[in-house]
Amino acid sequence: MTSPAACDAAAVSVCMATYNGAAYLRVQIDSILSQLRAGDELVVSDDGSTDATLEILRSYGSRLNIVGTSRIAGVVPNFARALAHASRPLIMLADQDDAWLPGRVAAMTAELTHCELVVANALVVDDNLTPTGVTLFEQLPPRTGFWPNLWKNSFVGCCMAFRRSLLQRAMPMPAHTPWHDWLLGLLACLQGDGVRHLQTPMLLYRRHSSNASATGQTSKNSFRQKLSLRTHMLRALWVCRQRARSIPA
Repeated sequence: MTSPAACDAAAVSVCMATYNGAAYLRVQIDSILSQLRAGDELVVSDDGSTDATLEILRSYGSRLNIVGTSRIAGVVPNFARALAHASRPLIMLADQDDAWLPGRVAAMTAELTHCELVVANALVVDDNLTPTGVTLFEQLPPRTGFWPNLWKNSFVGCCMAFRRSLLQRAMPMPAHTPWHDWLLGLLACLQGDGVRHLQTPMLLYRRHSSNASATGQTSKNSFRQKLSLRTHMLRALWVCRQRARSIPA
């Protein structure tokens, strides 16, 4: 594995989590690889897929770094496994069923010269990548600051890019972390002006019946479930903060 210190400061690790995503996977991988440069990497963790996902992944040979294919049972641990193998100074998250728009990597790496985490807008599309006429920021307006985002999370992982400094504070990801992107976003908020929002859509955000999350929809969780999620998140944040304080300056 290449040491981050030995990399170009703008080199990117794209971290993708897959699970039975064969239907849309090749479109997404091609859209990412077309933008990566020499020195960048696409890291993939698979949660024990039983469809053709692994066959598709392996067809790309050395262009992908497949870091796990065993069952790890869940979106958060699957992404955490990919993130644990990211070796570049800048990190981007990718879902298995979207499509990156041209210029995404360049635009987001440029933003990261001014902040620790950037969230880009996206065009919401259907199964066939046909635009629905709305953007993600219209469905889920960006929120600024820690408390507003603890109350209602506006961080969507597939739209995020961040510096290694943020990843180092989040990893290893604490047990029972509700959502990896929520944790990363809140940690960045604690840095003050560590978050920026890019209004230009950089992604075709595919919504279909098999999506792992219901982004932009009203939560169906009970008040007790919502309170439990936020309690778990605060505990995860506390673990990360305590761990950071224990590291010698």
